[in-house]
Amino acid sequence: MADMDAGGFQERYYSSADGLTLYARDYRPDGAAAAGRLPVICLPGLTRNSRDFHPLALRLCRDETGPRRVIVLDSRGRGNSAWDENKANYTLAVEAGDIIAACAAFGIERAVFIGTSRGGLILHLIAATRPDLLEAVILNDIGPAIEAGGLALIRDYLNSGRKPADWNEAADILQENHGASFTALAGEDWREMALALYRDTDGRPVADFDPAIAEALRSVDFSQPLPELWEQFESLSRSPLMLIRGENTALLSKETAEEMVRRHPSLILHAAQGQGHAPLLHLGDIPAAIGAFLASCR
Repeated sequence: MADMDAGGFQERYYSSADGLTLYARDYRPDGAAAAGRLPVICLPGLTRNSRDFHPLALRLCRDETGPRRVIVLDSRGRGNSAWDENKANYTLAVEAGDIIAACAAFGIERAVFIGTSRGGLILHLIAATRPDLLEAVILNDIGPAIEAGGLALIRDYLNSGRKPADWNEAADILQENHGASFTALAGEDWREMALALYRDTDGRPVADFDPAIAEALRSVDFSQPLPELWEQFESLSRSPLMLIRGENTALLSKETAEEMVRRHPSLILHAAQGQGHAPLLHLGDIPAAIGAFLASCR
Protein backbone atom coordinates (compact mmCIF):
# COMPACT_ATOMS: atom_id res chain seq x y z
CA MET A 1 0.00 0.00 0.00
CA ALA A 2 1.33 3.45 -0.90
CA ASP A 3 1.08 6.41 1.43
CA MET A 4 -1.66 8.96 0.92
CA ASP A 5 -0.42 11.25 -1.84
CA ALA A 6 -1.22 14.86 -2.66
CA GLY A 7 -4.22 13.70 -4.65
CA GLY A 8 -5.98 12.59 -1.48
CA PHE A 9 -5.92 8.83 -2.10
CA GLN A 10 -3.75 5.74 -1.74
CA GLU A 11 -2.81 3.76 -4.84
CA ARG A 12 -3.48 0.07 -4.31
CA TYR A 13 -3.06 -3.07 -6.36
CA TYR A 14 -4.66 -6.47 -6.01
CA SER A 15 -4.96 -9.69 -8.01
CA SER A 16 -7.97 -11.02 -9.87
CA ALA A 17 -8.96 -14.66 -9.56
CA ASP A 18 -7.04 -15.38 -12.78
CA GLY A 19 -3.92 -13.54 -11.65
CA LEU A 20 -4.29 -10.18 -13.42
CA THR A 21 -2.94 -7.15 -11.52
CA LEU A 22 -5.73 -4.62 -10.96
CA TYR A 23 -5.68 -1.07 -9.60
CA ALA A 24 -7.75 0.94 -7.17
CA ARG A 25 -7.75 4.35 -5.55
CA ASP A 26 -8.47 4.31 -1.81
CA TYR A 27 -9.75 7.58 -0.31
CA ARG A 28 -9.72 7.44 3.50
CA PRO A 29 -11.11 10.09 5.86
CA ASP A 30 -8.81 11.37 8.56
CA GLY A 31 -8.69 9.46 11.83
CA ALA A 32 -11.85 7.76 13.02
CA ALA A 33 -14.20 10.21 11.27
CA ALA A 34 -15.86 7.51 9.18
CA ALA A 35 -16.16 4.95 12.00
CA GLY A 36 -19.46 3.07 11.80
CA ARG A 37 -20.15 4.06 8.20
CA LEU A 38 -19.82 1.57 5.38
CA PRO A 39 -17.44 2.44 2.53
CA VAL A 40 -18.48 3.48 -0.97
CA ILE A 41 -17.13 1.49 -3.92
CA CYS A 42 -17.27 3.12 -7.36
CA LEU A 43 -17.30 1.26 -10.68
CA PRO A 44 -16.60 3.20 -13.92
CA GLY A 45 -18.14 2.80 -17.36
CA LEU A 46 -17.06 0.80 -20.41
CA THR A 47 -13.84 2.63 -21.31
CA ARG A 48 -13.56 4.90 -18.29
CA ASN A 49 -11.44 4.66 -15.16
CA SER A 50 -11.04 5.78 -11.57
CA ARG A 51 -10.24 9.39 -12.53
CA ASP A 52 -13.92 9.88 -13.44
CA PHE A 53 -14.84 9.68 -9.77
CA HIS A 54 -12.02 11.77 -8.28
CA PRO A 55 -13.95 15.00 -7.52
CA LEU A 56 -16.91 13.09 -6.07
CA ALA A 57 -14.66 10.74 -4.07
CA LEU A 58 -12.87 13.68 -2.47
CA ARG A 59 -16.19 15.27 -1.56
CA LEU A 60 -17.59 12.10 0.01
CA CYS A 61 -14.35 11.36 1.85
CA ARG A 62 -14.14 14.88 3.26
CA ASP A 63 -17.82 15.45 4.00
CA GLU A 64 -18.09 17.37 7.27
CA THR A 65 -21.07 15.47 8.66
CA GLY A 66 -20.80 11.97 7.17
CA PRO A 67 -17.38 11.22 5.67
CA ARG A 68 -16.89 7.78 4.16
CA ARG A 69 -14.04 5.75 2.84
CA VAL A 70 -14.28 5.61 -0.96
CA ILE A 71 -12.64 2.95 -3.13
CA VAL A 72 -12.63 3.48 -6.90
CA LEU A 73 -11.67 0.59 -9.17
CA ASP A 74 -10.06 0.45 -12.60
CA SER A 75 -11.58 -2.49 -14.46
CA ARG A 76 -9.22 -4.86 -16.24
CA GLY A 77 -7.88 -3.27 -19.40
CA ARG A 78 -8.62 0.26 -18.21
CA GLY A 79 -6.59 2.93 -16.44
CA ASN A 80 -3.79 1.48 -14.33
CA SER A 81 -5.12 -2.07 -14.36
CA ALA A 82 -3.34 -4.61 -16.55
CA TRP A 83 -4.61 -5.38 -20.04
CA ASP A 84 -5.84 -8.94 -20.46
CA GLU A 85 -4.07 -11.01 -23.11
CA ASN A 86 -7.27 -13.02 -23.48
CA LYS A 87 -9.60 -10.39 -24.91
CA ALA A 88 -12.58 -12.71 -24.39
CA ASN A 89 -12.30 -11.95 -20.66
CA TYR A 90 -13.68 -8.43 -21.10
CA THR A 91 -17.15 -9.56 -20.02
CA LEU A 92 -19.61 -8.52 -17.33
CA ALA A 93 -19.28 -11.87 -15.57
CA VAL A 94 -15.48 -11.79 -15.40
CA GLU A 95 -15.46 -8.15 -14.30
CA ALA A 96 -18.06 -8.89 -11.61
CA GLY A 97 -15.63 -11.50 -10.31
CA ASP A 98 -12.95 -8.81 -10.21
CA ILE A 99 -15.17 -6.64 -7.97
CA ILE A 100 -15.69 -9.55 -5.61
CA ALA A 101 -11.90 -10.11 -5.56
CA ALA A 102 -11.37 -6.42 -4.74
CA CYS A 103 -13.76 -6.62 -1.79
CA ALA A 104 -11.90 -9.65 -0.46
CA ALA A 105 -8.50 -8.00 -0.96
CA PHE A 106 -9.54 -4.83 0.87
CA GLY A 107 -11.47 -6.55 3.65
CA ILE A 108 -14.84 -5.16 2.55
CA GLU A 109 -17.75 -7.32 3.67
CA ARG A 110 -20.47 -4.84 2.76
CA ALA A 111 -20.55 -1.45 1.03
CA VAL A 112 -22.57 1.14 -0.83
CA PHE A 113 -21.86 0.80 -4.56
CA ILE A 114 -21.99 3.42 -7.31
CA GLY A 115 -21.98 2.00 -10.84
CA THR A 116 -21.69 4.18 -13.93
CA SER A 117 -23.02 2.58 -17.13
CA ARG A 118 -21.16 -0.76 -17.48
CA GLY A 119 -20.32 -0.56 -13.78
CA GLY A 120 -24.05 -0.54 -13.07
CA LEU A 121 -24.60 -3.58 -15.29
CA ILE A 122 -21.95 -5.39 -13.26
CA LEU A 123 -23.88 -4.49 -10.10
CA HIS A 124 -26.94 -6.26 -11.53
CA LEU A 125 -24.89 -9.47 -11.65
CA ILE A 126 -23.47 -8.96 -8.16
CA ALA A 127 -26.98 -8.39 -6.82
CA ALA A 128 -27.98 -11.78 -8.19
CA THR A 129 -24.87 -13.67 -7.06
CA ARG A 130 -23.46 -11.85 -4.01
CA PRO A 131 -26.27 -9.69 -2.56
CA ASP A 132 -24.55 -9.81 0.83
CA LEU A 133 -22.03 -7.26 -0.49
CA LEU A 134 -24.65 -4.63 -1.31
CA GLU A 135 -25.85 -2.29 1.41
CA ALA A 136 -27.22 0.15 -1.17
CA VAL A 137 -26.72 0.90 -4.86
CA ILE A 138 -26.55 4.03 -7.01
CA LEU A 139 -26.93 3.37 -10.75
CA ASN A 140 -25.59 6.12 -13.00
CA ASP A 141 -27.56 6.24 -16.26
CA ILE A 142 -27.99 2.51 -16.59
CA GLY A 143 -30.67 -0.09 -16.09
CA PRO A 144 -31.57 -3.64 -17.04
CA ALA A 145 -32.48 -2.60 -20.60
CA ILE A 146 -30.41 -0.28 -22.79
CA GLU A 147 -31.23 1.40 -26.08
CA ALA A 148 -29.55 -0.03 -29.16
CA GLY A 149 -29.26 3.42 -30.71
CA GLY A 150 -27.37 4.74 -27.70
CA LEU A 151 -24.98 1.79 -27.73
CA ALA A 152 -24.41 2.26 -31.47
CA LEU A 153 -23.39 5.88 -30.83
CA ILE A 154 -20.85 4.67 -28.28
CA ARG A 155 -19.54 2.09 -30.76
CA ASP A 156 -19.15 4.70 -33.47
CA TYR A 157 -17.26 7.36 -31.53
CA LEU A 158 -15.01 4.84 -29.78
CA ASN A 159 -14.05 3.35 -33.14
CA SER A 160 -13.79 6.61 -35.09
CA GLY A 161 -10.01 6.34 -35.18
CA ARG A 162 -9.49 10.04 -34.52
CA LYS A 163 -6.53 10.61 -32.19
CA PRO A 164 -5.88 14.02 -30.62
CA ALA A 165 -2.49 15.63 -31.17
CA ASP A 166 -2.61 17.61 -27.93
CA TRP A 167 -4.79 18.22 -24.88
CA ASN A 168 -6.70 21.11 -26.44
CA GLU A 169 -7.68 18.89 -29.36
CA ALA A 170 -8.67 16.11 -26.95
CA ALA A 171 -11.10 18.47 -25.23
CA ASP A 172 -12.37 19.71 -28.60
CA ILE A 173 -13.05 16.15 -29.82
CA LEU A 174 -15.04 15.35 -26.68
CA GLN A 175 -17.07 18.53 -27.05
CA GLU A 176 -17.76 17.77 -30.72
CA ASN A 177 -18.93 14.25 -29.85
CA HIS A 178 -20.95 15.05 -26.73
CA GLY A 179 -21.63 18.79 -26.67
CA ALA A 180 -25.23 18.49 -27.87
CA SER A 181 -26.18 16.22 -24.97
CA PHE A 182 -23.95 17.82 -22.32
CA THR A 183 -25.15 21.40 -22.42
CA ALA A 184 -24.36 21.81 -18.71
CA LEU A 185 -20.61 21.58 -19.36
CA ALA A 186 -18.41 24.66 -19.71
CA GLY A 187 -15.02 24.92 -21.42
CA GLU A 188 -12.94 23.76 -18.46
CA ASP A 189 -15.27 20.79 -17.92
CA TRP A 190 -14.30 19.38 -21.33
CA ARG A 191 -10.61 19.61 -20.48
CA GLU A 192 -11.29 17.91 -17.16
CA MET A 193 -13.12 15.14 -19.01
CA ALA A 194 -10.17 14.77 -21.38
CA LEU A 195 -7.77 14.42 -18.46
CA ALA A 196 -9.98 11.67 -17.05
CA LEU A 197 -10.35 9.73 -20.30
CA TYR A 198 -6.86 10.05 -21.77
CA ARG A 199 -3.45 9.11 -20.40
CA ASP A 200 -0.49 11.46 -20.86
CA THR A 201 2.11 9.67 -22.98
CA ASP A 202 5.13 11.88 -23.69
CA GLY A 203 2.90 14.94 -23.59
CA ARG A 204 0.27 13.50 -25.92
CA PRO A 205 -3.16 12.28 -24.86
CA VAL A 206 -3.73 8.57 -25.52
CA ALA A 207 -7.00 6.75 -24.83
CA ASP A 208 -6.54 4.96 -21.50
CA PHE A 209 -8.03 1.55 -22.27
CA ASP A 210 -7.29 -1.59 -24.25
CA PRO A 211 -8.50 -0.94 -27.84
CA ALA A 212 -9.95 -4.46 -27.87
CA ILE A 213 -12.73 -3.23 -25.57
CA ALA A 214 -13.97 -0.76 -28.18
CA GLU A 215 -13.33 -3.19 -31.01
CA ALA A 216 -15.67 -5.73 -29.40
CA LEU A 217 -18.63 -3.39 -29.99
CA ARG A 218 -18.16 -3.83 -33.74
CA SER A 219 -19.41 -7.40 -33.42
CA VAL A 220 -22.71 -6.46 -31.77
CA ASP A 221 -25.64 -7.35 -34.04
CA PHE A 222 -27.94 -4.36 -33.67
CA SER A 223 -30.62 -6.05 -35.77
CA GLN A 224 -31.28 -8.35 -32.81
CA PRO A 225 -32.70 -7.36 -29.40
CA LEU A 226 -30.01 -6.58 -26.85
CA PRO A 227 -29.86 -8.84 -23.77
CA GLU A 228 -31.82 -7.57 -20.77
CA LEU A 229 -31.20 -8.00 -17.04
CA TRP A 230 -34.66 -7.62 -15.54
CA GLU A 231 -34.34 -10.85 -13.59
CA GLN A 232 -31.09 -9.61 -12.03
CA PHE A 233 -32.66 -6.20 -11.42
CA GLU A 234 -35.26 -7.88 -9.22
CA SER A 235 -32.41 -8.85 -6.89
CA LEU A 236 -31.71 -5.15 -6.36
CA SER A 237 -35.10 -4.84 -4.63
CA ARG A 238 -33.34 -6.09 -1.49
CA SER A 239 -31.27 -2.89 -1.31
CA PRO A 240 -31.97 0.86 -1.19
CA LEU A 241 -31.60 2.07 -4.76
CA MET A 242 -30.97 5.39 -6.47
CA LEU A 243 -31.02 5.98 -10.23
CA ILE A 244 -29.35 9.00 -11.80
CA ARG A 245 -30.56 9.52 -15.36
CA GLY A 246 -29.08 12.01 -17.79
CA GLU A 247 -31.70 14.41 -19.08
CA ASN A 248 -30.36 13.93 -22.63
CA THR A 249 -29.22 10.31 -22.44
CA ALA A 250 -29.60 8.07 -25.48
CA LEU A 251 -28.82 4.88 -23.57
CA LEU A 252 -31.47 4.72 -20.82
CA SER A 253 -35.01 5.45 -21.99
CA LYS A 254 -37.67 7.15 -19.88
CA GLU A 255 -39.80 4.04 -20.28
CA THR A 256 -37.08 1.83 -18.80
CA ALA A 257 -36.55 4.25 -15.91
CA GLU A 258 -40.29 4.30 -15.23
CA GLU A 259 -40.43 0.50 -15.26
CA MET A 260 -37.53 0.40 -12.80
CA VAL A 261 -39.50 2.66 -10.47
CA ARG A 262 -42.58 0.49 -10.88
CA ARG A 263 -40.66 -2.62 -9.94
CA HIS A 264 -38.73 -0.91 -7.13
CA PRO A 265 -41.22 1.64 -5.67
CA SER A 266 -38.72 3.01 -3.14
CA LEU A 267 -36.19 3.79 -5.89
CA ILE A 268 -35.01 7.40 -5.80
CA LEU A 269 -34.89 8.82 -9.34
CA HIS A 270 -32.72 11.88 -9.92
CA ALA A 271 -32.49 13.75 -13.23
CA ALA A 272 -29.06 15.05 -14.26
CA GLN A 273 -30.02 18.31 -15.94
CA GLY A 274 -28.12 19.24 -19.10
CA GLN A 275 -26.22 15.95 -19.21
CA GLY A 276 -26.27 12.91 -21.46
CA HIS A 277 -24.62 9.52 -21.06
CA ALA A 278 -23.14 9.15 -18.60
CA PRO A 279 -23.62 12.08 -16.21
CA LEU A 280 -20.58 13.52 -14.45
CA LEU A 281 -21.43 12.94 -10.81
CA HIS A 282 -19.58 15.95 -9.37
CA LEU A 283 -21.57 18.56 -11.30
CA GLY A 284 -24.74 20.49 -10.45
CA ASP A 285 -26.99 19.16 -7.71
CA ILE A 286 -25.90 15.54 -8.12
CA PRO A 287 -23.36 15.49 -5.24
CA ALA A 288 -25.97 16.84 -2.84
CA ALA A 289 -28.47 14.21 -3.99
CA ILE A 290 -25.91 11.45 -3.53
CA GLY A 291 -25.01 12.84 -0.11
CA ALA A 292 -28.66 12.78 0.97
CA PHE A 293 -29.00 9.19 -0.21
CA LEU A 294 -25.85 8.14 1.63
CA ALA A 295 -27.10 9.80 4.81
CA SER A 296 -29.87 7.22 4.91
CA CYS A 297 -27.40 4.32 4.59
CA ARG A 298 -25.33 2.63 7.25
